[in-house]
Amino acid sequence: MTSRTTAVRQEACAPASADRPLPALHAARELGLRPMEFDCAAALGYIRTVRDGAPPGRAVTGEERARLRALPGFPRSLRERVELVGAEEGAELMGIRPGRFARLARLGLLTPFRFRLNRHRVVVWLYLAEELREFADRATHQALLTGPLPGTLRGQLDTGTDLRARNWRGRYAGSQLRLTEDPWERAAVTASLLPPEALAGTVRDPYARALLHRLRPPRPWPPAAGPAADRVIDKLLTAQAADEVAWLRADLSSSLARACAERPAPRPRRRAAGERVHHRAPCGTATPSPVAGRPAVPHGRGLLGRVLARRGPDRHAAARQGTEDRTARTGAAGQDGPVPTRFTRP
Repeated sequence: MTSRTTAVRQEACAPASADRPLPALHAARELGLRPMEFDCAAALGYIRTVRDGAPPGRAVTGEERARLRALPGFPRSLRERVELVGAEEGAELMGIRPGRFARLARLGLLTPFRFRLNRHRVVVWLYLAEELREFADRATHQALLTGPLPGTLRGQLDTGTDLRARNWRGRYAGSQLRLTEDPWERAAVTASLLPPEALAGTVRDPYARALLHRLRPPRPWPPAAGPAADRVIDKLLTAQAADEVAWLRADLSSSLARACAERPAPRPRRRAAGERVHHRAPCGTATPSPVAGRPAVPHGRGLLGRVLARRGPDRHAAARQGTEDRTARTGAAGQDGPVPTRFTRP
């Protein structure tokens, strides 16, 4: 074993520095938290994280880890704040029947925090136990827990109102927005909730759409378990109601204007001979600007069109012009008249 190999292994086995930021998974292990508990605490802002490399990497600084360890009763106190329960457990916690709990959740009075898929790919909503206790303890909510629901709420239930997925999307977007100040990444959070056709109608520049797609936040839990599960998760992530889509489109338009004002979406440029530079064009310009000195020749999108675009001006015209110049010089030297400008075989 060489000395270099020994040094590398000793460095890998050495304990982490107290001041060095740790990746999220390592920080959770050091703090004595399960990964799900750490994710919930970070999403709620109880654990402050910083960017660690490319998105979605996050890390926890040594100062933040020291602050958390100094909290009274940590980590038990933090675990209690991020405890998740299902509908039946939540109903028992609030002292109501599961049916009433489900009606309150469908009306949007109880907001899910997370979800999971059971073996039949049915969505199982999870709620923060702390929020359910606070809801049940408020005096203004006692009528909703014990008495008959108001007529307006019963009418919404009769029409099939179910705001659980919509409220979860709003909470999920808020947790993602707290993780970044970059205007393009913030716009990508809103764009990730729109149906493809609504996104294309709002962001007409294909380069801006490509950038938003590249910066969209990672898929939420649980991990994908196949195409069928992916379709269920995609439906939960996508706005359905017309009013929600309209609100998201308006929010995306304003977010995109701020992002473009700071830096336009990158786009390639047709390169001149020997040039390897790219430029950035303003947002909304879907057609690249022609290279200076080269006329904008219309061409198709096939192989021939791309070949013509690279060739630029007519080379045969330049060749004919050069032949005419040589002919004129030869005639001026006293030879037997001008030579025809067309090309002939000897």
